Amino acid sequence: MQEWGASRVAEAAGARLAGPAPEGAGGPARVVIDSREAGPGDLFVGLPGEHADGGGFAAQALAAGAWGVLVAPEHAEAARCAKPGALLAAADPLAALGRLATAWRRELACPVVGITGSVGKTSTKDLLAAMLAPQRRVVASPQNWNTEIGLPLVVLSAPPGTEVLVLEMAMRGAGQIAELAAIAEPDVGVITNVGPVHLELLGSIEAIAAAKAELVAGLRAGGTAVVPAGEALLEPHRRPDVQTVTFGEGGDVDALPGGLEVPFSSAHMRRNALAALAAARAIGVEPAGELHVELSELRGQRLELPGDVLVIDDCYNANPMSMRAALDDLAASASGRRVAVLGDMLELGPDERRFHAEIGAHAHDAGVDLLVTVGPLAQHIGAGHAGAVHAVADAAAAAELVPGLLEPGDTVLVKASRGVGLEVVARALRARAA
Repeated sequence: MQEWGASRVAEAAGARLAGPAPEGAGGPARVVIDSREAGPGDLFVGLPGEHADGGGFAAQALAAGAWGVLVAPEHAEAARCAKPGALLAAADPLAALGRLATAWRRELACPVVGITGSVGKTSTKDLLAAMLAPQRRVVASPQNWNTEIGLPLVVLSAPPGTEVLVLEMAMRGAGQIAELAAIAEPDVGVITNVGPVHLELLGSIEAIAAAKAELVAGLRAGGTAVVPAGEALLEPHRRPDVQTVTFGEGGDVDALPGGLEVPFSSAHMRRNALAALAAARAIGVEPAGELHVELSELRGQRLELPGDVLVIDDCYNANPMSMRAALDDLAASASGRRVAVLGDMLELGPDERRFHAEIGAHAHDAGVDLLVTVGPLAQHIGAGHAGAVHAVADAAAAAELVPGLLEPGDTVLVKASRGVGLEVVARALRARAA
């Protein structure tokens, strides 16, 4: 946006220009929401939070050399005496941030792919970005920038000349995907799957499917919806003015082309690759060659430790669907003992105990030799497993216990919902190896 002046930025954000930028300043080079990161050329957007209103730090951002601030009117007035900079006043700075992102998305005029799903959306995003990168200038969501705050920041980070935007979209309740789609205006929408995630909030699997399908509803006419083959829950949400492409067994895209080398053997990752392939083709790209994929942190990275010990660090999140897929991957890839460190799966509603017990039975069927459960709900995983089980109360206790249980040749899966914090187990294993 460096070619946009302060008036155009304000107009795009639906904000009032309460104070001009210094003469000759042009437009902002970057948008930030943390005043501590604000520096020369930045537009600081002050957002209200649970404990503080970021707009109260507008003066500090300007003092650090920020190009300007986008804050509530009272904070814009309070910052008038600070170092000169553009003062953009908006009653709802978060909504203004979204409007600014939409305006920039239109300025880029490039295809936008939105990706959501109960499981695998981050991996699918990483795979799609890797497929597109050799042929297009791509900007993709980093880490978990997939909310009403993170997604606009990704769009606004895209430089002129960006040829594809790949945007992950998270969902915790009804209406949230619709809000993200309204900002991003996607041309292609990918739904990786529909599973029992956030049941505590949404109440039924049908409600989850409807929430995910808000992405289909948000596509432009003539766009493309990429959905799992045979997913009946999504059938009521198809649109006659949107092309639907299915992936997976029996779908329109059911196999990877011979000229594409994917560095994964697990069934769920190859299925994610099919979804990514369908999306790439929807915007006119046919991927080929060796795929170089850098998976986002805590999402299935493999850590090789001394003693031929392999750690599968997949502890960013968990639900029944992703747990089963990870256990199947462990069963297929381990050459020695199969060790699973599994923590609580959260937000599963009234049937949470049953879901956990079923995972224990699946772990037994997958040949898990040693199971460590972490947390009160995960104890029900242990109850469903017929093999050796250790139960601990929390992640810190698991980090103490697990390193002493391992033997040379073990493959260790570490997985739980984000709130359990199981990344400390992987850190403990790396520290012991070091």
